[in-house]
Amino acid sequence: MIPPDTTSKDPVEVAPPDSPSPEQQTRSEAARPSVAPAAGGGHDVVLRDLHAYYGEQHAVRGVDLDFKANEVTAIIGPSGCGKSTMVRCINRMHEEIPGARAEGSVTLDELDIYGDGVDVTVVRRMIGMVFQKPNPFPTMSIFDNVAAGLRLTGDRGENLRERVHRALRAVGLWGEVKNRLSEPGIGLSGGQQQRLCIARTIAVEPEVILMDEPCSALDPVATLKVEELIDELKERYTIVIVTHNMQQAGRVANTTAFMLDGELVEHGATTDIFTNPKDERTERYVTGKFG
Repeated sequence: MIPPDTTSKDPVEVAPPDSPSPEQQTRSEAARPSVAPAAGGGHDVVLRDLHAYYGEQHAVRGVDLDFKANEVTAIIGPSGCGKSTMVRCINRMHEEIPGARAEGSVTLDELDIYGDGVDVTVVRRMIGMVFQKPNPFPTMSIFDNVAAGLRLTGDRGENLRERVHRALRAVGLWGEVKNRLSEPGIGLSGGQQQRLCIARTIAVEPEVILMDEPCSALDPVATLKVEELIDELKERYTIVIVTHNMQQAGRVANTTAFMLDGELVEHGATTDIFTNPKDERTERYVTGKFG
């Protein structure tokens, strides 16, 4: 059985970057190249011998991991084990930190995102990210928050309006905000703000969605809505979610990867990880004996 949820608000990973500014995030939601879609609309992401550093600190050590199209993969492990660092390497946000670097291979289908000539802005458009704390742009309305990335790609007029409305419907916010689209996004509740940020991410039609503890700042009702949304979104996207919450991993993830001290210990079907792990360290962690 999945152990009871005994976690509280989670501490932040080793030397994490600050949340991006509005300018950085909208730039990261700009144009993308063509990538052939997998069945169901998702895309495979493959990590091979991935290493990440903060200066001399070796935070991620030789990770080999596959994220399958149209599945949710949960990344679990104690604070400081490299979960968030690894995920930030997938869309090249890790390198934004002074002195930080990554080595190894990350491919989106057949595209090596660390290859020569690959535009980092394009990578971040293809691989969207949702952060631990909801971060709607404070000076923008609900509508403009969702439209921010679309405007960078040249969307205007009716097409812009339709794509914003479609994104809000996709995250279940349309009925709650359709009569207040001109009001500030920061006026929404915490759970609504997080869904607004997810709408902003999917409005530009990424291939993959990364979520770094997206529910840790939310109450149980808001958490449930986000989890239900994740289950719906995997029909169209490949989703990677970092979480300290064992029950959440059990509810939303098809597969779960356990990390410890910067290394991948075990990756398998979520039910197997929680009920029949192959590694003793995994068993000790998921049963609450450490971490």
